[in-house]
Amino acid sequence: MTQDHTTAPDAAPAPWRPSRTVAVILAGGTGTRLGLGIPKQLLKIAGKPILEHTLAVFEAAPEIDEIIVLMAPGHVADAERIVADARFRKVGKVIEGGETRNDTTRIALDAVGEGDVNILFHDAVRPLVSGRIVRECVNALWTYSAVDVAIPSADTIIQVDRDDCITDIPVRASLRRGQTPQAFRSGTIREAYRRAAGDPDFAATDDCGVVLRYLPGTPIKVIDGSDENIKVTHPVDVHLADKLFQLAAAQVPKVTDLRSYTEELTGRTIVVFGGSYGIGNDLTELARRYGAQVFPFSRSTTGTHVERPEDVSAALKTAFEATGRIDHVVVTAGILERGALAEMDEETMERLLHVNFVGPVTIARQSLPYLQQTKGQLLLYTSSSYTRGRARYALYSATKAALVNLTQALSDEWAEFGVRVNCVNPERTATPMRTKAFGEEPEHTLLSSEAVAQASLDVLISELTGQVIDVRRTPGAHPAEQLPTGVDA
Repeated sequence: MTQDHTTAPDAAPAPWRPSRTVAVILAGGTGTRLGLGIPKQLLKIAGKPILEHTLAVFEAAPEIDEIIVLMAPGHVADAERIVADARFRKVGKVIEGGETRNDTTRIALDAVGEGDVNILFHDAVRPLVSGRIVRECVNALWTYSAVDVAIPSADTIIQVDRDDCITDIPVRASLRRGQTPQAFRSGTIREAYRRAAGDPDFAATDDCGVVLRYLPGTPIKVIDGSDENIKVTHPVDVHLADKLFQLAAAQVPKVTDLRSYTEELTGRTIVVFGGSYGIGNDLTELARRYGAQVFPFSRSTTGTHVERPEDVSAALKTAFEATGRIDHVVVTAGILERGALAEMDEETMERLLHVNFVGPVTIARQSLPYLQQTKGQLLLYTSSSYTRGRARYALYSATKAALVNLTQALSDEWAEFGVRVNCVNPERTATPMRTKAFGEEPEHTLLSSEAVAQASLDVLISELTGQVIDVRRTPGAHPAEQLPTGVDA
């Protein structure tokens, strides 16, 4: 057993030296409580099977060396197809799970094989687990041989008898709601199950519970989970998970060495629609400073109307003929007209819809052939109003919500072409468009357009796709003093 080596009386325990870290994805559920004809892990959320979302987190985690999937009987081929289509390289095995959770864990341990290994067990139907949780689980195994993930209980927990009458109300401060992954040194979990095998009354749905019962002297470290790390079990969970995916904000890796911008952008061609002022202008100037060839287009400077296909085509052709490539297309063009919908004239409504939504759609369609050649990126912009429509600028809010959906849909459609699509969501930003709509506002309450431009560059040189990236103001800072630190998740 890994953790209980026999040693001399005063000898220090041998340091833990695992050969690798394996994530075991428990995908044996059948979806009975959801009323489905397929296992719930195959249900699509945010355009992809739940299992694919979950596997993607562990595939991207640098701490994970190998992934093993324990699939519901009869559906191994479905899981293998998901793995193949998504090109997950770390998935080494997809095998059938057992009839019970106990059986499934034993099958998983056999699949992992002998030797000192870190093992993480995770429910396939918790697709919103974060990289931070995975990292902290693995790090904790250097000190502890068993690790659980949990969050505080916001509700009072009551204990009842068979007649549903309260028998006890435990103190909430000491209670936690368990999540996954649960992580173990391989010797610990193997020994716990070895001892459990001799118990005729053994039954468990929780691997930490097995360690707690059969290895009672083993500390089980608890790390903080997250409210978003929900388990898709009931019908309402499907809708909640889908909305959480829609609202999730990605974090762009911070670039600390300015030379990286030069290396990534020198020789690249960037087309900016809406590049005459505000964020588009700042992005143009910043990208040029790092060596990119930038072509800004707008109504005021080049007579380019984004809602006109012929104008968009001419702009893209100009940039391509000048440089022979287009690596990034950025759409900051937009208008904000305030007023009650019932009082808005037809011309204003048409202008709002065409500039803010038809324009980006037109640009996306015409940009694809160019971006396919360079494996480039389309970058759109939304607003915080996309999460909930605001009175007196209903159409603006609606078009910004549509751009988020467009981003997420196109990222899936264009993945086969190697083209990335992302959307920046800046909070209230000091731009001429905002000043025109809302008048002068206290400067310390606004984000600088320069900070948004810097964050946009971070997105352009990242490998992200299908993400909404929040850009937040540094608290208490003047717009002119905003540090270009980019994004906040």
